[in-house]
Amino acid sequence: MALEISTPALLFPAISLLFLSYTNRFLHLSALVRNLHSSWSENKDDLLYAQITNLRQRLVLIRWMQLLGAISLFLCVVAMLSIIASLAAIGSVAFIVALLLMAASLACLAREITMSGGALEIMLKAMEGD
Repeated sequence: MALEISTPALLFPAISLLFLSYTNRFLHLSALVRNLHSSWSENKDDLLYAQITNLRQRLVLIRWMQLLGAISLFLCVVAMLSIIASLAAIGSVAFIVALLLMAASLACLAREITMSGGALEIMLKAMEGD
């Protein structure tokens, strides 16, 4: 099966929407970090430390999501340029790697979503203890 230029181009809208989602998650977490910082300055308890640890891990995942997505987008461009230059083999390899990196980015997203549920679980346990 021959790879046409429109095939890698199909990922562009999806990647744009994913980056919007990733950026919103990052902005939300940065606001939480700022709030936790002021709370931590006043009261250094274990609940806040657990939240900070969770947020740190989630921020690492979001950075990986963004990096893998950006490299995936770049490889889609390489695939399209390769197809234009009649280098179909290079284009196919670039597109396959782009798809694998996008899958890895989505796997990071799934893990980050489960961790965000874990953050809520920390708060619920704290409320039950009161």
